[in-house]
Amino acid sequence: MKSLLLQDKVIFLTGGSCGIGRDCAKAYVAEGALVVVVAHDEDGVAAAAAELGPKHLGIVCDVTRDDQVKSAVETALKKYGRLDAVHNNAGISSPCKPIHETTDAEWNEVFDVNLKGVLHTTRHALAALIVSKGSILNTSSLVGAIGQEMHAAYTATKGGLNALTKSMALDYARHGIRVNGICPAGVWTPMLRQWCAEQPDPAVTSSYLDEIHPLGYCPESPVIADACVFLLSDKARFITGHLMNVSGGAELGYRRNP
Repeated sequence: MKSLLLQDKVIFLTGGSCGIGRDCAKAYVAEGALVVVVAHDEDGVAAAAAELGPKHLGIVCDVTRDDQVKSAVETALKKYGRLDAVHNNAGISSPCKPIHETTDAEWNEVFDVNLKGVLHTTRHALAALIVSKGSILNTSSLVGAIGQEMHAAYTATKGGLNALTKSMALDYARHGIRVNGICPAGVWTPMLRQWCAEQPDPAVTSSYLDEIHPLGYCPESPVIADACVFLLSDKARFITGHLMNVSGGAELGYRRNP
């Protein structure tokens, strides 16, 4: 009988109602985990919870709201009595602009979701993770390391998240808590499709997203979910402060066909 990598682990997953998060939730369940899907989209949360089944939990929550995150963590602990992992996956990518064209409201929204959300989940889940000697996984992006044109606010948050991941790993290692990041390049999710549609020529951008990956294609999100399973499992028990590129080699140099 196959040994399940996440057997009975309770995973608190933000942004779990669609895209990478939805596929991570399904992958975690397939490996034996109990999953708490947390997202602001009420219909998406309901659909994800129904798909995962009655052993799992869906909570409508805005990660930018400290009180809502506190309540969500308390609800998860009441149901399961423990937390073994927090996967900070909630994120937004718009606006697609250079920094001088970005409004204060746009800047603040991206930072509130992509970074402040991590502050809130860590603040309220840390005590439970100390008990379980659990782990934290942050969904970052390759652009946080290499940059990207016309995407200033988003790349700033992902660069910040990369540094934050390493600092968290150092801060919580004394408790036996591992903290890692996952860094995709292009991945076909609703968020990427929205970004592609906002470009001057979406068809050219779509081809470009295939071309930048030396393995030859822009993948769907299950490839990211598989790597996330590994990082949250005991197979990665001596890995912390690591930013794992799951990118088809894109970090070796973005390229265009001649």
